[in-house]
Amino acid sequence: MLKKLLFTSLFLTYLTSFSQEVVHSTPVVLKNNRDVFQTVDNDKKQVTLFISDKIKVKAFLLNDLLQITDSISTERPDRKKFTEIIGYNTNNSNVRLFWSSRDRNLIFTQLYDFKTRKITTEQTTLFANNEEVLESFSSKNRFYSLSLVKQSNILKLHVFDQDGDHETKIINFSNYRFYKRDNSKTDLYGVFEEPLLPYENSFSLQNITTENPTSITDGAKKRKCYFNENQLIITLDSNIDFTQIYTIDLKTYTVTEKVIQKPLIMGGVLRTSLNSNSFLIDNKLYQIKTSPDQFYFTIKDLDGNVLKEFNVTTETPIDFKNSEISVVGSDFGGTRVLETSSQFIRKINKLSPGISCYHIGENTLITLGSASETKQAITPMYLGGGLIGVGLSAAAGGIMGYYNSTLSNFNSYSNRKVVKIDCLFDKDNNHVKSELQPLAFDKIRTFFDAYKDVSSQTLFKMENYYYLGYYDNRINEYVIRRFAD
Repeated sequence: MLKKLLFTSLFLTYLTSFSQEVVHSTPVVLKNNRDVFQTVDNDKKQVTLFISDKIKVKAFLLNDLLQITDSISTERPDRKKFTEIIGYNTNNSNVRLFWSSRDRNLIFTQLYDFKTRKITTEQTTLFANNEEVLESFSSKNRFYSLSLVKQSNILKLHVFDQDGDHETKIINFSNYRFYKRDNSKTDLYGVFEEPLLPYENSFSLQNITTENPTSITDGAKKRKCYFNENQLIITLDSNIDFTQIYTIDLKTYTVTEKVIQKPLIMGGVLRTSLNSNSFLIDNKLYQIKTSPDQFYFTIKDLDGNVLKEFNVTTETPIDFKNSEISVVGSDFGGTRVLETSSQFIRKINKLSPGISCYHIGENTLITLGSASETKQAITPMYLGGGLIGVGLSAAAGGIMGYYNSTLSNFNSYSNRKVVKIDCLFDKDNNHVKSELQPLAFDKIRTFFDAYKDVSSQTLFKMENYYYLGYYDNRINEYVIRRFAD
């Protein structure tokens, strides 16, 4: 008995050390086929949490202590017509959800007004038949949906303001030149139409949120975008020789271009054996270029000036790394360690190379590596025993389709092989020789290793903390825990 009590005490101490504290728990009985979605207002320090099933959507207003201060509910939109949530915007304390049909042509909005306790709805036909939908973006006051006109150099940005009014902005890229991976000329449509298989499908555009850790699986995408309330930046890396950066001003809806060259790898290497990618953060472009026997890692400003450059060959050590070379999801299962630079170079060149950057205080954690395609078709994945899916698609069959980058990054290595190293650099681009401390994501993974009987997870960031929400199936409570880097 004494041994059992001692073990329980040690287990709880171990769990608490990684899980931080429970900030809120609510007794609630949730039926099957439920899904969870949230919006965060950092200015007002409040969260609106939506829990949906096949029939209803219930909205909970949470204060800065993550305590429920109010709730309202409504019927879920027609499931045959509207399959997922693609975004939101806010108006004071009210939240407007944007539901979409499967072909993204129809939009259905729900405005949740907690003061009047009314929910106002509206249906809109948004996209024409000649448009390919690329991505959607949400801010406090506006919701944006970006589409590409077929066989053209035209982007359309569909904008909904805080009152729900809609207008379409035309952004013309006809003054710019575009090239495919094989260096053949094309238009903007051709750049997005080109499948970068086996890893990236046609008309894909990966939304990157630099405030959160970005996984290598997202960093390995060659068509990325970076959104804030002032601008939308699109980077294209399908061509191995340069990165094209397009900045769309969200006040004037004008576009500017930067073309940043990538390092030249000499030695008669076949073009088809080269690979490259980039990551943009704080007006610095981090680029990687690989061949079967070497790779370059460079840091440049947006005028193309080299701030720092490293060249690693099969015979030289990677002396700027702060971690071992790890292979996650290997054929042998779990994680294993590679010993040599040559192993790392061959792996990242063979798979899809990528970079991710994340600020830790004044330093930047840079992850270099590569990712494979998924080992099987994308299906709901398990996180700590609970069923979730890509973004927030869950047991409800994709009711909540809005892309939750925080949750997706956390669970991104499922069904893939990922090779990576972690490197720490200071604000002056100098390597910092320091032992890396666990991030919030590491602590959450450790928590789920020990705590498995949960479901309906969501993960979001407010100020400097990450909040994990989950349904505890044993005690019928919805719990929110706080984690910090």
